[in-house]
Amino acid sequence: MPFVGDHLSFTRRRFVQGVAAGSALLGLGLHAAPTRAEQLQARLGPKVLSGTRFDLTYSPLKVNFTGKERFATAINGSVPAPILRWKEGDTVTLKVTNNLAEDASIHWHGIILPSDQDGVPHVSNGFKGIRPGESFTYRFQVQQSGTYWYHSHSGFQEQTGAYGVIVIDPKEPEPFTYDRDYVVMLSDWNDEDPSRIYAKLKKLSDYYNRRERTLSDALADIDKMGWEGFLNARQMWNEMRMSDRDISDVTGYTYTFLMNGVAPADGWLGLFKRGERVRLCFVNGSAMTFFDVRIPGLKMTVVAADGQYIEPVTVDEFRMGVAETYDVIVEPSDDRAYTIFAQAIDRSGYARGTLTPDPALTAEVPEMDPAPILGHMDMGMDMGMDMGMDMGMMGHGMHGMNHGGMKMGHDMSGMQHGGMKQRLPMGSGPAGYGSKRPVVHAPTEYGPHIDMRADAARYRLDDPGIGLRDNGRRVLTYADLRNLGKTPDPREPEREIDLHLTGNMARYMWSINGVKYADAEPIHMKYGERLRINLINDTMMNHPIHLHGMWSDLETGDPDHIPRKHTVIVQPGARISYLVTADAMGGWAYHCHLLYHMAGMFRKVIVS
Repeated sequence: MPFVGDHLSFTRRRFVQGVAAGSALLGLGLHAAPTRAEQLQARLGPKVLSGTRFDLTYSPLKVNFTGKERFATAINGSVPAPILRWKEGDTVTLKVTNNLAEDASIHWHGIILPSDQDGVPHVSNGFKGIRPGESFTYRFQVQQSGTYWYHSHSGFQEQTGAYGVIVIDPKEPEPFTYDRDYVVMLSDWNDEDPSRIYAKLKKLSDYYNRRERTLSDALADIDKMGWEGFLNARQMWNEMRMSDRDISDVTGYTYTFLMNGVAPADGWLGLFKRGERVRLCFVNGSAMTFFDVRIPGLKMTVVAADGQYIEPVTVDEFRMGVAETYDVIVEPSDDRAYTIFAQAIDRSGYARGTLTPDPALTAEVPEMDPAPILGHMDMGMDMGMDMGMDMGMMGHGMHGMNHGGMKMGHDMSGMQHGGMKQRLPMGSGPAGYGSKRPVVHAPTEYGPHIDMRADAARYRLDDPGIGLRDNGRRVLTYADLRNLGKTPDPREPEREIDLHLTGNMARYMWSINGVKYADAEPIHMKYGERLRINLINDTMMNHPIHLHGMWSDLETGDPDHIPRKHTVIVQPGARISYLVTADAMGGWAYHCHLLYHMAGMFRKVIVS
């Protein structure tokens, strides 16, 4: 188990594992030595609030997830915030009171609503945030069903605890059955002030990366590829000023990963009776962490993505980008406990929970997978061996490097779906098949603020992503996603917008098309139009891109069953596209959902 290894000090181990759930939430009034019943209660996760009228209050809350007391940003005295249970068709009224010393807000993530209810200060129509001591009342009709979440869109409050889950029950019966359901909220807690984290990243972008290369790595590479190959590889990475170990900006070095607000020391607890079908509503509410989720011993049937029904897909594992949600059905058939295991993408830690028929039963916690290492595919290289990547300031070739055995990253989803029906390949142009436009970089993408341009970025919908390839498990990919119903808007796109996700990782500068938000013009959409957005990732990091107020109809190779999402992962060096029906007037936020990327990788969308 790298990083969390035997050399780890007790202090460090306690930080990664956290402390017992019973002592975590000091603000709840639990005494110094909680009873067994209190400890058990603390492992069951946040409360559920249901109905149509809600009073939500922001206030500081003293917590202890790591052995040290800190203040969190709590909603109704809870981290995570209470689970809100709504019903499709109802009109909900939510009065939010701010008892903090700074402005606050709540954004209803993935919810289709009017702009002035979306809760993004100075972007949503007429909304300027909620000042200290004041209240704001949201009121809107619930037009959808499924699993979503809510969080602050002010400062770094989301990082410090201001997030919770929304479950919307449908008006019509769901297309699957289950005997009970649970919310599984994943998050990343840290004891540091988030502003200090951001300041450290700006000064040293790999501050939290404790897996940089060592002498033993160099010797292993020499043994594998020879001196010439080793030197060429090192030259390439050094001139790019990048690291093949740069998977996450903020890691388990400072984070303790939580499941429903419970640290791994105990883990969240969900009960079942043998033979029951259990729906688990997963939400990645973290600030910066991608999670890879599995339940050893149980298959998971994915039935909804970002709150929308999909054709069921049975898998062993799935990746959750920040802000994504997945609903899965599991059927534990034995009177035994199972571990819900969510390891961070860089393998620097994990969140965990236990599904069990008896709280006294425990399940083995698996070891984390080996830490992944970035490769050529993640640089947007052409698999046909022509250099598909402009490495910014680089001026050298890639001679001497061994490309043998590289897995083809091209997408075959057009051949996977539809049974006997002939499908077109991805990138052929019609709705559902992605754009055929060539990748073109604007003049704004050249300069010291950009360290990479992926000229041969390809659709890689069938690629599970770094760290999940060829791991022996059936892993969900975007190529698996097909809307359970017909495509709601089958029109062809009237126009296309190319957006390059850009940055300089060493300087921790993030932008879109090489322009940071402060200098960017809004993206304008014409009300009622159908358009395609092409995202090209010119960086070596995954970015979860979230469009507020409108669906992102993800093109996965089947025009008849295009899945709807609110947050889409764009893999390193890859491209992806989705269709948008501009059916929501007003101003909307559009951004990378990695919290510390948001200042630069952000745009305002105006529909008029």
